Amino acid sequence: MPPSSSLEHARRLVQSLSRWRSRAGRRVVQAATVLALAVAIALSASAGTLQPLENVLQNAGFAMRSHAASGQIHVVEMDAASVAAIQRWPWDREHYARVVERLDEAGARTIAFDVDFSTASDREQDDRFAAALADANATVILPVFGQRGSFAEKRQLDSLPIPQLREHALLGSVSVSPASDGLVREMPIGTFNADAPRPSLSAQLAQRSGVADDDFPIDFSIQPDTLPRHSFIAVKMGEFDPATFAGKDVIIGATAIEMGDRYATPVHGVIPGVIIQALAAETLLDGVPVEIGWALPLLLAALFAYAIIAARSRNRILVQFGLGATLVFALLHFGASEFALRIAIAPALVMLIAAALLRWAILVREDFEEARLVDAESGMPNRRALERAAATHDRSRIVAAMIDEFDAVKLVIGQDAISDFLARLQDRLRVAGCEGPIYRIDDRALAWVSSLEPLELESRLLGMAAILRSPVEVRGSRVDIKLTFGIADVNAPDEALHAASQAARHGECFAYHEQAQKSALDQQLSLMGELEEAMEGDELSVLYQPKFDLRAERITSAEALIRWRHPVRGDLRPDIFIPLAEETNRIDELTLFVLRRVIDDVREWRKGGLEIRAAINISARLITSADFTARVESILLEDRVPADRLIFEITESATIGQFDLACSALRRFRDLGVGVSMDDYGTGQSTLSYLKRLPLTELKIDRSFVQHAHRDHADALLVSSTVELAHQLGLQVVAEGIEEEACLDFLREIGCDYAQGYFIARPMSADAFFDTAQTTIARAA
Repeated sequence: MPPSSSLEHARRLVQSLSRWRSRAGRRVVQAATVLALAVAIALSASAGTLQPLENVLQNAGFAMRSHAASGQIHVVEMDAASVAAIQRWPWDREHYARVVERLDEAGARTIAFDVDFSTASDREQDDRFAAALADANATVILPVFGQRGSFAEKRQLDSLPIPQLREHALLGSVSVSPASDGLVREMPIGTFNADAPRPSLSAQLAQRSGVADDDFPIDFSIQPDTLPRHSFIAVKMGEFDPATFAGKDVIIGATAIEMGDRYATPVHGVIPGVIIQALAAETLLDGVPVEIGWALPLLLAALFAYAIIAARSRNRILVQFGLGATLVFALLHFGASEFALRIAIAPALVMLIAAALLRWAILVREDFEEARLVDAESGMPNRRALERAAATHDRSRIVAAMIDEFDAVKLVIGQDAISDFLARLQDRLRVAGCEGPIYRIDDRALAWVSSLEPLELESRLLGMAAILRSPVEVRGSRVDIKLTFGIADVNAPDEALHAASQAARHGECFAYHEQAQKSALDQQLSLMGELEEAMEGDELSVLYQPKFDLRAERITSAEALIRWRHPVRGDLRPDIFIPLAEETNRIDELTLFVLRRVIDDVREWRKGGLEIRAAINISARLITSADFTARVESILLEDRVPADRLIFEITESATIGQFDLACSALRRFRDLGVGVSMDDYGTGQSTLSYLKRLPLTELKIDRSFVQHAHRDHADALLVSSTVELAHQLGLQVVAEGIEEEACLDFLREIGCDYAQGYFIARPMSADAFFDTAQTTIARAA
């Protein structure tokens, strides 16, 4: 079965929590950055700083939405042709009267004038015009407007049509107020003239109501050249199709250059005032535009700005900026075209641009910083990166791996192949179990940070050295690699290098720096001092991994496994503390602790009607110990459970050193009724004569042979022949490491007795084991 990974899991959990806190901290910074940007931009928008940009964006919006006029509003132009035909100014009002009559006869719905009638003319002409107004069926609107008395005077002088004309017409304001930059962008819904509110000419044409002195934006996406336009003189002479004006609204005003009345506008440049009035009326036909300002798009942009600030690449910045800008412009476009909304988007766009530039600058700086953390020759993180990473680790160590005879390696492969060589070496270290980043801290040395306990780290380094003995191929050349390792405290890479040099000098695989050695010894001694307290308390627990009977198709046995949940270090794997217990002569007490716990659990299971055999691992140091054997006898003679309910598992290698003494000790256990199992069979050096002479009842085939036996011919042959041999010797066989159903089926076919592994079940508590075993018994019945 594979070694427990509880300690590694705890370490990764701590790292995950650290990363989570780091990410949470970054999110707070990102949110604060976006909020600060939003506040700054909102203040700028409120102060009008962004208005020039807003004007440009609105103009772009007009260009995006460019469309033709509705055709409801017609313009009768007092154009150059009309001026040439009439030849005098001001025109006699008989001309206006005749045009009103022509339009009224044609069925016009509204006839509006953008012509000043505030002064009297010839009485006969005024009477003629008044009569035409009185007789008209169409609604006639005459203009009112206000203007300053002089440049320095603030008093407004109001101009209204003469009373004789007012009696037969509505009054509509034609006041035009350019913005501070001289462009006309808005028109009033109404104005105050002569102490009375007057609806604007455009509002009356579109039949919209509102509040005097409230302005609305003109929709300059309407193309002025699509407004139906007719020459004044042609209408007067009746040179038009009467159906053209039926049900239409008509504005009459000057377009001839010599008559003035021209204004600068966005998009369309300088155009006549009557055209502006017509565009304003066209705007109101779709409803009075509603101003919703910049707050909503700024909020929307803030969401994308947050995503931009959080982006980890330049492409993501561009994507998020593009999405945000597109959505903001879509809001402007569809808000205006579909819902008559006036939306200010400059603050939102500035927000997106500022966030993108800020994040881009940060990434540039990060790239620069990252470049300082990379070894140029190999592309691996360098010493500076290691020092930065080491600062975030606690209770860890630095392992330096020094490449022996590195100069000779360079001569063999050439300088330009060094990066490939280091890449192959890095791959080998990964295969050997090195986790986390590997750093190049010296021309001939790599390093990494390890949180493994000393014994586990030493075992890992020995395994690495073994794997690295085979040559690596670099650009067609086979290169031998030999590494020596140095171990030092987490913040001492130079000491780790020195320790590696010392190991190379003395022909050792690894060496500790003095301080790290002391720290490791102190930690081991401290851990063993705490083991006794753990046995007296509740830190140690015994779990059971089921053994599945392949003939009975149920669980009939289990292996007892010790676990230590340390209050500070977390879950400690057995391969960390058991070797220490052996070295410090505490393994006997630990084994007896497990034995007593197993006996208690087996007794409870029997009370519940479950007859199960339980196996206990016995250390090689204890097999020939007379004192241990005597203490085991004493426990078994208490007769709390039959001894045949117990199995002692010994490793194959444990029987080799003192074979005769081991045989004698094992026979004493057999005489007591205890079964004896040889664990990890196939990994040692035993001979057939050993198997014949040892008082075994069971043989456990190591997982390294079983795991792939269902698809590897060599492994299949070894396992099947071992099962056959064991059966001929009267032994039962347990196969370890079952992780697939196909492997279980293979073992059934070859007649194996028991299967054990994660596919059957993972180690579990005594209560959970009881329930699981009972379930398999019920299923097999």
